[in-house]
Amino acid sequence: MVNTLTSSDAGFDTGTPIGAAAALGGGVGAPAKLHPFGDLHTLQHLSARAARGVRQAFEGYWRAETRAWAEPLEVLRLADYRAARGDKLTAWVPLSMDGRTALCVLDSQFVVEVIDLFFGGTGDVSPTLALEFTPAADVLVARIAAGMARALEIAWEPLARARFTAEPFELGSSMIPGVEADEVVVATRFAIARGTARPSFVDILYPVATLKPHTVALTGKVVAKPAEVDAEWRTQLTRAAMAVRLPVRSVLAEPSIPLSRLLDLKEGDVIPISFGADVPIVIGGVALGLGTVGTSNGRAAIRISKFEGPLQ
Repeated sequence: MVNTLTSSDAGFDTGTPIGAAAALGGGVGAPAKLHPFGDLHTLQHLSARAARGVRQAFEGYWRAETRAWAEPLEVLRLADYRAARGDKLTAWVPLSMDGRTALCVLDSQFVVEVIDLFFGGTGDVSPTLALEFTPAADVLVARIAAGMARALEIAWEPLARARFTAEPFELGSSMIPGVEADEVVVATRFAIARGTARPSFVDILYPVATLKPHTVALTGKVVAKPAEVDAEWRTQLTRAAMAVRLPVRSVLAEPSIPLSRLLDLKEGDVIPISFGADVPIVIGGVALGLGTVGTSNGRAAIRISKFEGPLQ
């Protein structure tokens, strides 16, 4: 399920209330215009596309049916976002978008649950306040960040050929790499849930400075770019298609006889048939037309007298 809010779990979780950050000075309710991208409809559409890749990535970790959707976007200052998260241990993973910084943000509790599921557990990990990330968490978070980068790159492709990569990071650091506290970010949240379970959340933060090169595209409609035609590839494809062999069949007659005669048949018996001047010609199961039975170079042949069907 992608970009569908169908349960009471939809919406920002109360544990990390992005929406509450608006009251701290940012968000959609702020009096000042924090970004140049209009109503962010295009970026919301891209997030919905990315949710498909996010779902596939997490299905590989816990090998179970997964629901994923993109929550509504929020615009706020990074300091307000961080204050809204509180003191929980958080993984701040830098992503590169064509060399410009973005952030993938994960709760430590969610990381612990995914690790437990990955190694065959149930994922029912008691909510404890972790003080630091383990080496296993370092490896898993790096893999999650790489999967998120792939999902975002595929989702952005119709709009811009942006390259997303997961950057090296140090978990547990109190510093947020690559983004200043007073920078304005566009926060998009992906909800991920196993089956009917309550969702967990992964956030992607785009600094406004990172998105500015795509201002024109983000303020317009998302339109898929027509792929450039490779002339050599098209020529080779045409040659391959023209070399496909199809069976040609013609039925001269389909006589019917009583069952009693069928049971009495023996070698040497003659079954009379009759057919008209034209017989049907069938190629690959599709009727091509009609033809006249004759000979050519000493072999039986059919001369096409009329086209019917797709070649008419």
